[in-house]
Amino acid sequence: MRGKFVVGSLVLALSGIAASAQQKAAAAIPNDLYCSGVITTESIPRDAVLVTGEESNYKITFTEGDYTYINRGSNQGVKTGDVFSVIRPVTDSARIEWTKWQYSILRKMGIDWEDEGRVRVVLAHPDVSVAQVEHSCGYLQRGDVVVPFTERQSPPIKPASEFDHFAPPSGKPMAMIIVGARFQQQLGTNDVAYVNLGRDQGVRVGDYFRVFRYQGTQHETAYQTSRFAFDADGDWGPTLGLGRAPRKYDWNNVPREVIGEGVVVRTGTNSSTVLLTFALREIYSGDYVELE
Repeated sequence: MRGKFVVGSLVLALSGIAASAQQKAAAAIPNDLYCSGVITTESIPRDAVLVTGEESNYKITFTEGDYTYINRGSNQGVKTGDVFSVIRPVTDSARIEWTKWQYSILRKMGIDWEDEGRVRVVLAHPDVSVAQVEHSCGYLQRGDVVVPFTERQSPPIKPASEFDHFAPPSGKPMAMIIVGARFQQQLGTNDVAYVNLGRDQGVRVGDYFRVFRYQGTQHETAYQTSRFAFDADGDWGPTLGLGRAPRKYDWNNVPREVIGEGVVVRTGTNSSTVLLTFALREIYSGDYVELE
């Protein structure tokens, strides 16, 4: 009987631990936070950079564990143990717009600063320091900008079960997904998107954006037959003979399609870095967002 009591107590204790773990809110992992990048009009100093690194007779990029050299040393206040973020201003070499106004809006949002990694100084010479790469998002290279490392807030993440597929408009500020991190145009769960609404418009880390689209807007570069969502007249009849909606219906008087949501992990002056925490299907540059 005593054995049964002990087993029963153990089961109850384990159940309590499991319940506690479920109640604890999930949070963005460090890689989501420190590899997310930001688009901003703020002026970021570019005078501290990676010069090169060990084994540079054949290596032109550096990753975790490698030793790199920074053009700042003890004469500039650098000390052993100092930690720096390594960032890089980037532009899209493809220069192909997925959606209308994409690059004109992107220019107004500011410069795209890509997170490359984090280094820790192991030795400070007078005018140059040796720093080991502690974390890399991809690779570090010569000329990458070095700035003092700062901790980033890790916002709580809502469970996918709370996603509202048919959420009505919130009535709060709206914007668009302009592009994804590293210029992705198709995004999904755990990807990072840049939105043209930021700190100057009242957005804060931890805010949630709902992602949605309208039917038949034809903003995408990909070819679409006109009014395909409603009738699509053509040689084969309305939508290949599969029915027609009354002509009065179009994108602005049928229900919108709610397709995902994401949490703000960083803010720029006129942009937000959004970690997509749930995607019902593919999300594209040009899809709309609203603050929840």
